[in-house]
Amino acid sequence: MKRKMIKIDKEKCNGCGACAAACHEGAIAMTGGKARLVREDYCDGLGDCLPACPTGAISFEVREAPAYDRAAVLAAKKKAEPDALPCGCPGTQGRAIRREQCACCDCAGGREAESRLSQWPVQIRLVAGNAPYFDGANLLVAADCTAYAFGNFHEKFIQGRVTLIGCPKLDDVDYAEKLTAIFRENDIRSVTVVRMEVPCCGGMEKAVTRALQASGRQIPVQVVTISVNGKILS
Repeated sequence: MKRKMIKIDKEKCNGCGACAAACHEGAIAMTGGKARLVREDYCDGLGDCLPACPTGAISFEVREAPAYDRAAVLAAKKKAEPDALPCGCPGTQGRAIRREQCACCDCAGGREAESRLSQWPVQIRLVAGNAPYFDGANLLVAADCTAYAFGNFHEKFIQGRVTLIGCPKLDDVDYAEKLTAIFRENDIRSVTVVRMEVPCCGGMEKAVTRALQASGRQIPVQVVTISVNGKILS
């Protein structure tokens, strides 16, 4: 039968594994450092993997393929180990992080500060645009240097937000594409952009602006600029 299937361009694939992590059916696996459609009957043709790909290596095509076997997919999921990943890379597995409040001590009083991170992964290039933690989220889009420059970053910015980080100068990827998918597919309540004062960091702010325009969503945006000596400038 002919039906819509995904197509993976091996030349464009950078081997990050984000598509395999985003494929709920387990149709994609990493082989030889590249993503490959290993089970055509597991692919439902809906393309959850498309927005997860940072290089645009995945597209649709209509071709001869076996029918989608939902029963086989469910059986495979039940049989698989709870922490087994189709991508073979634990670092790309999406997960929410739930933290218990410490009732026995004052964690800020001489003890290690508690992490406020609520999800994983945090790199814009690796997150799946349809991850469940995005729905109804207050989003933090931060240049990665900001967390090193500003000492109280977790308490001030990460707490209560879903965190995405990147470097517009060093990452060879257009963040606007991934952000557009996130804005379009989820009910994002607000966006906080945290950038450094250096000019190249303006790329992060511009990516958010372009993504909002492309998605057609009206979402409140706050931009915070951090100086190189760790002060909030605006």
